[in-house]
Amino acid sequence: MSAVFPRAHVLSCPTRWSDVDENGHINNARLVGYIQEGIYDLFCHHATAVRESLFPSGFIIARHEIDYLEQLHHRPEPLSVRLTVERIGRSSAQVEVNVCRDPLTFMRARTVVVARDRESGRSRKLSENERRFLSAFMSDTARGEALTPATQTVAPAQRVAARSGPVVGTQRGTRRRCRASAG
Repeated sequence: MSAVFPRAHVLSCPTRWSDVDENGHINNARLVGYIQEGIYDLFCHHATAVRESLFPSGFIIARHEIDYLEQLHHRPEPLSVRLTVERIGRSSAQVEVNVCRDPLTFMRARTVVVARDRESGRSRKLSENERRFLSAFMSDTARGEALTPATQTVAPAQRVAARSGPVVGTQRGTRRRCRASAG
């Protein structure tokens, strides 16, 4: 976790010259790779996940929803890949990923990560230790909701209604501030 973003997992990630496309910026497919590196770092390399043997059979990426906010160019300064957990379900977590180089956010993604059962290759229920680990990366409000059993029985129609909200548009050329939406 970062002192500036106490509920975020932050991975420092360099860009490489080979990530640059013919337009002179980092290719959008490579940006997806930064999301996946951040997710892998949180779920597989975080000291707590390793020490407690969390996600022993790995995980599956079920969904990426990506907003490309700014063109990203190769520079020697690394990117900050900031991850916060927005929601924890029965077998999955929705993670927000912000790819930044302060003060700008170049890409924001929402990724659904599903715990995997080794034998069947299908999803499995998150363990209590995994839920506790993931909740450490949530805002205080979302964390309280995630640890309350009543939220685990929300009907699908209610989940859709809770997700829909005002869509905030931005004008072309507007600079985005680097932030983690954990609070």
